[in-house]
Amino acid sequence: MTLTLIIIFTLTYAAIALEDLLKISKSATALIGAGLLWSIYALSIANTHLIDEQLAHSLKDAAQIAFFLMGAMTIVEVIDIHDGFNVITTRISAKSLSVLVWIIAFVTFFLSAILDNLTTTIVMVSLMKKLLAERQDRLMFAGLIIIASNAGGAWSPIGDVTTTMLWIGGQVTSTEVIKGVFLASFVNMIIPAAYLSYVMRGKLVKLPAEATQTENYQTRVFERNVIFGLGLAILIMVPVFKAVTHLPPYLGILLGLGILWAVGDLIHRNKEEPTRKHMAIAHALSRIDMGVIVFFIGILLAVATLEHTDILSGAALMFDKTIGRLDVIVMVLGLVSAVIDNVPIVAASMGMYSLETHPTDSFLWEFMAYCAGTGGSILIIGSAAGVAAMGLEKISFLWYLRKFAPLALFAYFAGALTYLGQYYLTH
Repeated sequence: MTLTLIIIFTLTYAAIALEDLLKISKSATALIGAGLLWSIYALSIANTHLIDEQLAHSLKDAAQIAFFLMGAMTIVEVIDIHDGFNVITTRISAKSLSVLVWIIAFVTFFLSAILDNLTTTIVMVSLMKKLLAERQDRLMFAGLIIIASNAGGAWSPIGDVTTTMLWIGGQVTSTEVIKGVFLASFVNMIIPAAYLSYVMRGKLVKLPAEATQTENYQTRVFERNVIFGLGLAILIMVPVFKAVTHLPPYLGILLGLGILWAVGDLIHRNKEEPTRKHMAIAHALSRIDMGVIVFFIGILLAVATLEHTDILSGAALMFDKTIGRLDVIVMVLGLVSAVIDNVPIVAASMGMYSLETHPTDSFLWEFMAYCAGTGGSILIIGSAAGVAAMGLEKISFLWYLRKFAPLALFAYFAGALTYLGQYYLTH
């Protein structure tokens, strides 16, 4: 049974990594893999009651992350529908490309910590189309945005789905992961920003010849500011909600979504029916990428079978025997996340190592948050942010490999060494 489960799981991983080549959605692959793994596991043992208990426990863990992501993605969509991100984008201006590099790097870094790296990448890459006429300049900025958004998401419990998984799973707490990972992530962002600022010195920003905007539904400044401010406040207050009530984060995000829903209905109550429908939360729900959420559910359930069959704990022992050093093991897992999606990497790590051996906020989990969050920047297919930018600007895999992979790799190790130095000095 063990060998069969490993083969199916490996094939599932391969199909996910080769999604573009196979033309099969990674969400479909994850669901098929999860179904096959659980079916084989259930048929191999006679204890139906044990299977039910383990499946219920795994489903609970996966559902918490799915509900949290659904709520957070819906809030972001509501802000976007109300043009709330214009509050930020209209304030970004610079005449020199080298100056613009620093503005974009810092805005992306901190915005991704508040929202998430995927949403921030979409917003910032779209903004570049409004600010830069030269495609080559936009491509360079897109590479910077990928690295900065992944770095910014790594140190925030709501900025990257892998850090969110560790936070919801109890491996890290919001305050400690921010304190522990921020400096390393900052170094990871600063290095490519400094390099691009140097390369682009002396070059001026060339604005597009004309910017056209077609909007069927206009929002007033008051509405835009209220929805943007409230939505941002809800996302920021979720960690506070968890700390005060000790309830899971998904409940906090759903509470906030309900508040935003009610406020939106009140703001638009006197408008015509088509406008109310367009601005409603129900419309925002229809815009979120449910395929992403389904993928997370499928891959988490798939990984859970390896946990329950002790395959992951066996892998942990193998790493300990062959590599030995925990810091090197985590850095290797981070590099692997450049090829394989970091979600299953972190999910597997959570199953490989127990909280009894490595308690909350210990070295393993904080360093994992950094490495898994930033390792995906090394290849453009290694993170959701990279894939989004790839689609928006039609960036080729080989172009990014040539222009940004060495830079992202250097920044990855520089940030890792920063974390290790900080950890050993403070512990």
